[in-house]
Amino acid sequence: MRAIARRKAEQVAARFVRATVLAADTVIDLDGELLGKPADAADARRMLERLSGRAHAVHTGVALLHRPSGIALDGVETTAVEFRPISADEIERSIASGEPFGKAGAYAIQGGARAFVQRLRGDLDNVVGLPLRRVGRMLEQLAAAVERAAP
Repeated sequence: MRAIARRKAEQVAARFVRATVLAADTVIDLDGELLGKPADAADARRMLERLSGRAHAVHTGVALLHRPSGIALDGVETTAVEFRPISADEIERSIASGEPFGKAGAYAIQGGARAFVQRLRGDLDNVVGLPLRRVGRMLEQLAAAVERAAP
């Protein structure tokens, strides 16, 4: 995730010489199996069935790149999420809503999938897709590093 976020930031920064770029990438870790975005309805169904009644980790890699100075920072935020058992009907309703598509692990905690969550340990914003507290700390670090690097 960290490397993917870094590549995303570098691709954007290459086009803008005075940019400060923030990029992120989120993946679901279910006992070492990494779940990205589902390819189709069958893939979304498979993911939600696997997550049902189980705990998993949400990892978001974040990269911050200040193009004028070349200073780059990155990190990973992890949040533990546990789903209650999800019925087949609930999975089908979720898929029919379109919510799983474009979402790591085939769910959006800020949407209908919040009803699946039994327990959450860590930063909710991370599960949504951008760990704001970590980003805030990184922006403070970047500002300090840019100030130190200034002539």
